[in-house]
Amino acid sequence: MSLAPTTQPRVAPGFRLQWEPVQNCHVLLYPEGMVKLNGSAGEIMSRCDGVRSIEAITADLEQTHALHNLTADVLAFVELAAKQRWLTWT
Repeated sequence: MSLAPTTQPRVAPGFRLQWEPVQNCHVLLYPEGMVKLNGSAGEIMSRCDGVRSIEAITADLEQTHALHNLTADVLAFVELAAKQRWLTWT
């Protein structure tokens, strides 16, 4: 799968992303269970709102965390999340 930087991912139907204070992390809820996300995955997923592009998500993460060259990492995670059917786009 090859995604364009202009792709606007969002959490797929049937899933809900939320912050879980007890576990101190983002979790992805679905009817059969829950996926506990690590910090990086939670940061990316929380920005996947169907409005922001992968390019915009990457720029926001780089600015927020004073990091550079995150494009490959963000793309790799979005592709993984899409294979898991956690994310979709139109």
